[in-house]
Amino acid sequence: MTGYSRSLIGLATALAGLAGYVDALGFITLGGPFVSFMSGNMTQASVAFADGVWSTARVAGGIIVLFLLGIALGTVVTHFTERYSVRTRKVTVLAVVAGLLAIGSVMSSLDVTPGAISAMALAMGAVNSVFQRDGEVTIGVTYMTGALVKMGQRLTGAFLGGPKWAWLQHFGMCAGLIAGAVIGALVHRWIGLHALWPASAFTVVLIAVAWRVSPPAPAQAQA
Repeated sequence: MTGYSRSLIGLATALAGLAGYVDALGFITLGGPFVSFMSGNMTQASVAFADGVWSTARVAGGIIVLFLLGIALGTVVTHFTERYSVRTRKVTVLAVVAGLLAIGSVMSSLDVTPGAISAMALAMGAVNSVFQRDGEVTIGVTYMTGALVKMGQRLTGAFLGGPKWAWLQHFGMCAGLIAGAVIGALVHRWIGLHALWPASAFTVVLIAVAWRVSPPAPAQAQA
């Protein structure tokens, strides 16, 4: 998170909340596999393969492939918008994510659950392209293991004489994902997979936020 303003870190935290929300919907719907936490899917697919539970292995493996396709989509978008401002790049990626979640929402309304899950996995792959620097993802918004490790390191460093509050940024990311997952589970209990509609609407709000807080400088100069 080094080099990012507080407003951009706030945007990243909100996106972590979105990821937690969508992941909770996918987890409940699928009964185990995730749509954004690929380490968990890799473990599930591996164990299922070893146990001969082919249905679980196929579902988890299929979501991993869709997530990779989402990453590819986000990378293509950033490639073709990198000549423009950082603001344009972030907003364009988020527009793609919002579109995918809207497609998933329509699929859920039509009771086409596989289509909804596919759109969710694609969106969760693409959203990781929002924060990039020199072609590399600098803030992963759908996976928190790295943030948790850094939080532990910064917290320990604070006791050893380092910056006292550097760990708070990483704690915020983890808390954002947890809060999003709790809200997602509660909303799913109320309206089922139709809970994707609020996620789609929230992403549209985040597009406006990203436009407001992102620097208008060329992408090569800022990230």
